[in-house]
Amino acid sequence: MSDPGRRSRVAVLAFPHISPFHLSVPTLVFGGAGLDGVEGLYDVTVCAEHPGSMPTGAGYAIQVDAGLEAMAEADLVVIPSWRESVSPSAELLDAVRAAHARGARIVGLCLGTFVVSASGVADGREVSTHWSAAPRLSAAEPAVTVREDVLWTDLGDVITSAGAAAALDCCLHIVRSDHGSLAAAALARALVLAPHRTGSQAQYIPAPVVAASADDPIGRAMLWARAHLADPIDVDTWAASVHLSRRTFTRRFRERTANSPQQWLLDQRVDAARTLLEGGDDTVERIAELAGFGSAVSLRLHFRQRLGVSPAAHRAAFRVGAA
Repeated sequence: MSDPGRRSRVAVLAFPHISPFHLSVPTLVFGGAGLDGVEGLYDVTVCAEHPGSMPTGAGYAIQVDAGLEAMAEADLVVIPSWRESVSPSAELLDAVRAAHARGARIVGLCLGTFVVSASGVADGREVSTHWSAAPRLSAAEPAVTVREDVLWTDLGDVITSAGAAAALDCCLHIVRSDHGSLAAAALARALVLAPHRTGSQAQYIPAPVVAASADDPIGRAMLWARAHLADPIDVDTWAASVHLSRRTFTRRFRERTANSPQQWLLDQRVDAARTLLEGGDDTVERIAELAGFGSAVSLRLHFRQRLGVSPAAHRAAFRVGAA
């Protein structure tokens, strides 16, 4: 069993001609690199198959000191991208397999899923990658099922994501899973990102938080709903709050979020309940009222459906100040 007081160690792979943006995503989210006043929640090491000076895709070089041995000590191994024209070496694939066999979680961001899939650690299961690369990954790695319609896929031991922006979402999801939604929300604020693009095996993509604007009725409707989560909200009243018919409101909401208004609202209520469970002493019954579920039975049902655990179990795992 791992020491609960020890910070998790993250090994992030760099490779020749890597995009600096792709490399910066996990170092930023997990390590707080470049964020003034933000302490990283993990110990992050950038490693390479051949340490030393390494060219990037941006025309300048970076210095990487650690080799693949960093993966042998990591709790989380991140492949932040990859070059499809390059086949991963046997040494790299062996390092990924060995880390996985030892119990490390393996993360493939964007095209990094090509390396994860080539290693075999996700054989027979689902992975995600950038939608434009999904057909090529499917052809190259028939042992995996490629999802191009989700932000990320979390199998527990293997986590993969879609493109560049989704890599941020995926890393925030890992922070949320490890440290709770309050920690993830604080980090999202520092990054000026919406903390609402959450996901699981049943993925959904809510729209980001927006400022109220006269020419953005759906954005204003989202803000209105978040301010009234404790109240019963029917679609007709919700549409009327921004002077739209039910039919127009529903159509435009689905175009904006790829979800129905009712499902989006349920997701917001689950997120609100999760935050209340972590940061306060209210009973489950009171939290059900504040989040708009009406009853503790309804909260427990939807909470377990969305997150796979009961409210009580989630509070025990992520309660602020818990040992």
